[in-house]
Amino acid sequence: MSLSEFNLIERYFTARGVRRDDVVLGVGDDCALLRVPAGMELAVSIDALVEGRHYPQGTDAAALGHKALAVGLSDLAAMGAEPAWATLALSLPEADEGWLQGFADGLFSLARRFRVQLVGGDTVRGPRVISLQLHGFVPQGQALRRDGAKAGDLIYVTGTPGDAGLGLELALGQRSTAAAHADYLRARLDRPEPRVAAGLALRGIASAAIDISDGLAADLGHILERSGVGARLELAQLPCSPAMQHVLPEAAERWRYALASGDDYELCFTVPPARRDAAELVCATLECSCHCIGRIEAEAGLRLVQADGALLQDLPHGFDHFG
Repeated sequence: MSLSEFNLIERYFTARGVRRDDVVLGVGDDCALLRVPAGMELAVSIDALVEGRHYPQGTDAAALGHKALAVGLSDLAAMGAEPAWATLALSLPEADEGWLQGFADGLFSLARRFRVQLVGGDTVRGPRVISLQLHGFVPQGQALRRDGAKAGDLIYVTGTPGDAGLGLELALGQRSTAAAHADYLRARLDRPEPRVAAGLALRGIASAAIDISDGLAADLGHILERSGVGARLELAQLPCSPAMQHVLPEAAERWRYALASGDDYELCFTVPPARRDAAELVCATLECSCHCIGRIEAEAGLRLVQADGALLQDLPHGFDHFG
């Protein structure tokens, strides 16, 4: 017998994951009832993953469960917010129990790591679309934002941007490489690691922050626009994974991926010079790498400086759904 909508919700989502004391009423009613701790502001983010647009058809269901939550956690990380709750809207062409089991396993495995409770949502029949809303807490007035960068601030990035772009080309059969490198790059695409610990540690240190979902150049551009400043990036300082170095021997090609490919979910943040030592100390404690790649300048615009000191003239563009 096929699953009904309510059987599906009960079997795969109602009784899974952590239970938080600040959830008065979770899945199973018309609304969730939630308690925001005193002295905290509520950070809220929502993302949708559309099959064939955000991920290739046939992507592993458990990886999709992981990624659907990870992209929202990355938004919270960029604000310096502690994760708390999630709501899920799921559009499915059919109630495929094998797919649902894998998806739920991937989702709740990551949810347990970050103490996120699923508190509500909806399921419908239609093209496969996954929409997840994340809620988190940040002390009043301490959120990391995009509008705080000042001239002279240093620019940092976590991890190695560009890996996920190569992973996508591997997933689409547009490129091949050794198995070990392929596995690493596909994992960077399918199972991104949200930099929540970094975001929390950077509260009171970073002047601005953003997560890298559409490409480093494009997302840094949002900080520049909101802060009313420009920037100078040293391309030779862009971090690069061994897998990317193996696949792309030419530095100029690596720059293109690091600057323009999306889905990395790393953090780009700025730090006033006076807090550089504090930032470096924080970076040394993180599980991910962290590199200084440039400086904020008063003059508007993004300047990309090559190893020989010349400016890169052909500025890369990040992902844009309607561009």
